[in-house]
Amino acid sequence: MATGTQAIVADELELLAGRVDEAVAALKTLDAGAQAKADALKSAIEAFHKAGLTKVIQLLKADARGRELLLEMAAEPAVYALFSMHGLIRADLATRVVRVIDMVRPHIQSQGGEVELDSVEDNVAFVRIRGTGHGCNSTTPRLKSEIEEALRQHVPELERVEVMAEEPEPVLVQIATANEDQGWLKGPETSELHDAKPFRWDISDDSSVLLIRFDGRLQAFRNACAHQGLPLDGGMVDIEARTISCPWHGFRFDCQTGECLTAPQAQLETLPVRIKSGHAWVRTA
Repeated sequence: MATGTQAIVADELELLAGRVDEAVAALKTLDAGAQAKADALKSAIEAFHKAGLTKVIQLLKADARGRELLLEMAAEPAVYALFSMHGLIRADLATRVVRVIDMVRPHIQSQGGEVELDSVEDNVAFVRIRGTGHGCNSTTPRLKSEIEEALRQHVPELERVEVMAEEPEPVLVQIATANEDQGWLKGPETSELHDAKPFRWDISDDSSVLLIRFDGRLQAFRNACAHQGLPLDGGMVDIEARTISCPWHGFRFDCQTGECLTAPQAQLETLPVRIKSGHAWVRTA
């Protein structure tokens, strides 16, 4: 019986989402002035809803049983999508730590270093800092301090940051092949790619790649929302959160990992990507 009920609810949600899509499509046919008024109305309604939802969450959190109900509600995809749409649910701790590390990475690299997250355990972040020298001239302590400061500001739940011992990196011997580009597709010039601006690259009549760049770091995904397979390139990007929202039904995805923040069981298909001779290249198989 529960399964049948869930199917009915899912059908109702799809119907409602379809009505939203139709309304958005109709607005695009209006002149610029009318569209501006419609956007202002949309923003006002969303702000009104967010204020009400925020109060509901605050009241639930104030009671032990309410906190349990809130967790149960957030487990429902429709409720999770609603909360996420209004920025009322944050990503998990490890995801937020990765975002901060990605944010400071360009600064670390500018000093000849590299940083990556190993794990997060009991509110302690374990990171690896490489290529910064050893002994009295090592910049590791200073970089560790800078990383800690950034994490303390953006992820206050963390208690401390631990730098793990650097392991010797294996020596890789590249074996020349007849065609090193075999299996890779040559894409757009890097000059066409701009930070926080989704780029659609059509690789066939029925398939396209979504390219997104932040701070010079390029990511490639199959241009298909994990929800219904619809294209994401027209979605809205949240620069601070580094997420993209599906323009069709509002599902939010992490622009760097492909993780779906609306429905954790969903995931964008990540594609290998590289920069060569001023062009982006991806491997689709």
